[in-house]
Parts: sequence; C-alpha cells; structure tokens
Amino acid sequence: MRTQKFSTLVIAAFLGGFIAVIAYSKFFDNKQVVYQNPFQPARLTAYSGTVDQPFDLTYAAQQTIPAVVHVRTKSKIETTYTNPLYDFFYGNGSITRSEPVIGFGSGVIITPDGFIVTNNHVIKGAEDIAVTLNDNREFDAQIVAADPSTDLALLKIDAKNLAFIPFGNSDDMKLGEWVLAVGNPYNLTSTVTAGIISARARNLDIISGNYKIESFLQTDAALNPGNSGGALVNIKGELIGITTAIMSPTGGFSGNSFAIPSTIVKKVIDDLKNYGKVQRAVLGVTPTDVNAEVAKQHKLSVTEGVYVSDVRNNGAAYDAGIKEGDVILKLGNVSTENTSRLQEELSKFNPHEKVNVTILRDNKEITYTVTLKSLDNEITLSKASNEITLMGAKFSELSSEEKQKLGIKYGVKISDLKPGKFSKAGIEEGFIITRMNNNEVSSIDDVKNILNKTRGGLYIEGLYPNGVIAYYAFGI
Repeated sequence: MRTQKFSTLVIAAFLGGFIAVIAYSKFFDNKQVVYQNPFQPARLTAYSGTVDQPFDLTYAAQQTIPAVVHVRTKSKIETTYTNPLYDFFYGNGSITRSEPVIGFGSGVIITPDGFIVTNNHVIKGAEDIAVTLNDNREFDAQIVAADPSTDLALLKIDAKNLAFIPFGNSDDMKLGEWVLAVGNPYNLTSTVTAGIISARARNLDIISGNYKIESFLQTDAALNPGNSGGALVNIKGELIGITTAIMSPTGGFSGNSFAIPSTIVKKVIDDLKNYGKVQRAVLGVTPTDVNAEVAKQHKLSVTEGVYVSDVRNNGAAYDAGIKEGDVILKLGNVSTENTSRLQEELSKFNPHEKVNVTILRDNKEITYTVTLKSLDNEITLSKASNEITLMGAKFSELSSEEKQKLGIKYGVKISDLKPGKFSKAGIEEGFIITRMNNNEVSSIDDVKNILNKTRGGLYIEGLYPNGVIAYYAFGI
C-alpha cells in the first residue's frame, strides 16, 4: 500500500510540474527569459532588450596601459638640528641641513610628442623630474606649467611617436557606468583597477586658494598613494579623468576615490600650452550651496542651487543684472545643484564669452545673458608673466633698459634662487645668463629648449649686474 501510494504521489507531482511548465511557456509565449544557474558565477551584460555579450574591459586596459607613466621627483627640505650640550657651552649650536626627498606618482601621455599631464601636488617643489615609460625607457621631464587651483600640471619629455590616451567627455558619463583607473604608482609598469562612477561634482576641500575648482568624479575603483596623476578611462579607452585623491582614515583605499573630470583637464591643459596660464572665467559672485537650512533661512522654494551671497561691483553678474539673494539654477542648459557643479561648468569658458544664467528670484525663474570676465575683472585673455622656475631658479626676461645698461644684446636673468642645481653650482641671484652650452640665450623659451635637449653637463656663461663676468658648469 505504501509503495503504491508513493508511486501515485510521484506521478502526480511529475504531471503537476509538467502542466506548470506548459502553462508557464504558454503564458510567456514570445517573451525572452534568461536563466542563471545558481552554481555558475553571474556574467555582467549590457542590456539592450536582448542578452548581449559579456561585459569586457580588456580593450580599454590594452589601449591605455602603454600611455600611463611613472613620475619620480627629487626635491630638498631644510631640517634644523640642535645639540643641547653644545648650546650649553657655546651658545646656539643649531645646524641647518638640506636633505633630499624622493616623491613619486603617475602621469598620462596625452600627445605622441611627449606632453604629459599629472597632478600639481605630484611635482610641486621638485628640482628634478624623471619619467619612466611602460617599456622601461626613462626620460628627464620639464615642467611646462602648472595650475594649483585645479591641482594639474603639464610636463614635457623629449620623445616622439609615443602611445597616448585621447580625451573623452566626462560630461557623457552616467552614474553606474564602468571605468578603469590606470596608474604606475611604484614603477610596477602598470596597475589597473575597475569601478563605477558613483557620484559627480564632489568637493573634498583639499585644494587651497580662493579660486580653487573642486568638482571630482567619485568612483569605487581602488586607488592608493602613487596613483595620483594617473588615468581614469571609459570602456572605449578614452581619458575621462585624472585620478587625484582617496578618502581614507588609514591612507589606503577604503572604497572611494576621486578624479578631476576630463572637461576641466582639457581646458586647463590647452590653456597652459597656449597661454602659459589658465584663462579663468568668473561670474563675480560669492556662492553658497543651497540646502534645507539655507532655504529656510532665506525663505527659498528650492533646496538645491547656488545662493548668491554677494555680487562684485562691475563684475560679470553685476553687469548682467544678477543680484544678491538670487539662486543660480542653471548655467547654459546644465543644472547647477551646488557650487562645485557651477565651478565645473564655468571652467569650460574663457573670459569674454557669453553664457545664459538662469536664476530664481521671488520664486520666479529669470534668464540673463552674462558676458564672463577674468579674475582681474577684464573681458580679455592674458598671457602668463615672463617668468618660469626650473631646477630651483626663477628666470625672467631682461628689459631693453637692462640690456642697454649692461651693454648686451641678449640674456635671461635669474630673478630668484632656491635650493637646486643652479644654487649648488655657486650661481647667485641676479646672474644674467647669455649663453648655455655655447648657444645664445635671449628668451625663457631658449632656456627651456636647451635644458630639454641637454644630457649630461651644462656650461653657462653670463655676468652679474655689476658687470662681473662668470662661468659655471654642472651636471644635470
């Protein structure tokens, strides 16, 4: 009886399951159903109505690894030592010594002729910079220019036909999209980690200055010290950010990393190459992020946007009609939910360009056309000052009066001197260089070009403002 009853139950269960499958297939007729074996690992797919091929990041890695370099810097710090026993017998016995400091980071080749972008904090204060490529070739690098307000710097090495990463558009990146962080932190040839875009327009308050721009892309791609200056790329292998910082209580990666968006990077680098400085466009307002507290305090009907706390007299916003107490909602067609987003959008413009600014006033939206101005409140572009710092020496070009007084037709003056190869060679502040390695020096560009081409030793001729002629030679 038990055997017959058990057989009846098995047959009933089988028939029930068979009928359920038939009914299920009829009900979902012509509909695609994707099954996942629970004992097989899940595969990431790009959904487009049908099941696509497995998600693949190998192309982006292969395209970008050769263009990410290791950046090694040498600088010096002064340390003061004291000997209490010596002080007791002989008075002040403190000794100041200059000690070498080695730093490192990553960089991204952006042109085949050797222009490299990295973070300003990677090369700040460096006397010597060496760049190691993915194929282990090593080059001396020169600083073309740097912009502390965005923490970006442009380097140049003397090389041709290099692999490089083309710029992508960080504005096209959506939350949840996959990215790769490619770095060369410890001269390990390359490190590649994957993550997703988890936030935009993050302000970490890590850059100093009144006109800083912080509008980071946030990802969960793992970064560690030494990845600074590396590449954040999309699945096409395009540069959409320069990796800059991590948020961590220990100094190691703990879930969040941050990159400067490529829209900011490209504008800054183009300006540094073309003008020697960044062409900053400003509205001329003091911004405050709108939140629930600010909205309640000023009786606003919105809890996002940029509250105008103050307006600069005769500034761009003032001239257009924007007033204190207005809330900036849009710059062009882009919503400005906070100050970081507003700064990011402004960073794409030059002084003298026009942009529509949508504000909220008395709970009504008004759009003004604003002609942007520079930090100097001018509607013009400007060149960098005729000064540059290399190897601890600041060079400036001579005026016609200085040349006439000294009876020379060309030359470049060392206007300031800090610890470095020039000071170590015995050169003093005020020295005027007339020739380097038997080449005439008539401009700062001549100095940069000669230093870029020099390997081994450097021979310098010149004179001091009192007319004393001097010669120096040292290795670089």
